[in-house]
Amino acid sequence: MKVDAVGSVAPCDLSSSKPVTPRDPAAAELTPAEYALFASVARVRRMYTGETLFRRGDLGTTMFVISSGAVELDFGEDLIAKRLGPREFFGELGLLIGDHARSADAVATSDGELLELRHEEFQLLVERDSTHVSYFLRRAIMRVVLNEQGLIRRLRRRNQDLESALDSLRATAHQLNQTEVLIRTDELTGLYNRRGLSLHLQERRRSGTLSGLALLLVDCDRFKQVNDEHGHLVGDRVLQGVANILRSVVGPGDLACRLGGDEFCLLVKAGDRDEVMRYADFVVATAHGLLQVPQSPPLICTLSLGACLLAPDADWNDWYARADAALYRAKRLGGSRVEWQDASLAPA
Repeated sequence: MKVDAVGSVAPCDLSSSKPVTPRDPAAAELTPAEYALFASVARVRRMYTGETLFRRGDLGTTMFVISSGAVELDFGEDLIAKRLGPREFFGELGLLIGDHARSADAVATSDGELLELRHEEFQLLVERDSTHVSYFLRRAIMRVVLNEQGLIRRLRRRNQDLESALDSLRATAHQLNQTEVLIRTDELTGLYNRRGLSLHLQERRRSGTLSGLALLLVDCDRFKQVNDEHGHLVGDRVLQGVANILRSVVGPGDLACRLGGDEFCLLVKAGDRDEVMRYADFVVATAHGLLQVPQSPPLICTLSLGACLLAPDADWNDWYARADAALYRAKRLGGSRVEWQDASLAPA
C-alpha cells in the first residue's frame, strides 16, 4: 500500500499492486475493483421497468449497486431527479446509519439486476478488504456532504426565486390596489367618485347592510359665479373646501362622494329624520360659518342639501330622485338650507 499526500491510505486494485486512481468524491460509480468486491458478498436481485424499489420517507437499511439497467431517484420538491446506471450505488445512508428515511423515490426505468448489501454483507466486506471499504466509506460520506451542500444551494436559490416572485406579487398587488383606489376616487377632492359609490352600494347590498342609511345630496350655491369671477383654479379650491367639510362628517361605514361638477353626496348611518338632519345642518352651518371669515378669493360657498332615508328594497335611482327633489326645493327657496323628502312623497 502507498500513503497519499494527506496521510491516508490509497487502496490497491485487487488484480494489481498499483494504487487505484483517486476518483471524483461525488461520483456514485464504483471502480471495477470495488464492484468486484461488493459483488462477491452481495445478494443479486432482479428489477423490472416501473418497479418501485422504495419510496421517499421509507425507512431502509439496504444499499444497492446497479449491475445492469437504470434507476431514477426522484427527490420531489421540484428538485432535479437523478438517473443512475451500471456500477452506480444508492441508498448507502440506510446501510451506514440504519433505519434511515429515504430521501427519494427509487424507480427502475429499465429491466436489470441489482446488488443488495445489508449490514451483514457489509461486515463481510470490512473483514475481506478493509482498505477498499475505508476508501469507499470516505467517498460515500464525501458524496453525501457534497450532495447535501448542493441541495442547500438549490433550496437557497429556490427560496431566492420565491422571494423574488413574492416581491413581484406584492408589487403587482400594490399596483392593483393603487389602480382600484384611482378607479374609485375623485382625483380633485380625494372623495369617492360615482364608480366608487356604485361599487360601495353593490357591496352593501350583497352583504345585506343597506338598512339604516340616509342619503344627503349636496350642491354648491352659485358655483358658476365663482368660476366666472375668479377662474377655475379658485373653483377647484372651493370644491376641495366642500370635500373637507364632508370628509369631517363621515364616520366608519359612511361615505362621501363627488358625483360630478359641484354636486356631492353623503351616505351616512342614521336611524331617523332627526339624526339625518343633524348631519345636514352641520354641513350647511360649517360652510356658512367659513364664509363669515374674510377671504378673497373665496375658499368656500354656501351649500344646499336634500336628504332622505334609504329604502333597502329600492335602488339608487329611486333614492337619488327623492333626495334630488328635496335639493331642488332647497335651491328654489334661496339655498344654504336643508330640505327633507319623505318616502311617501312624490319627487318634485
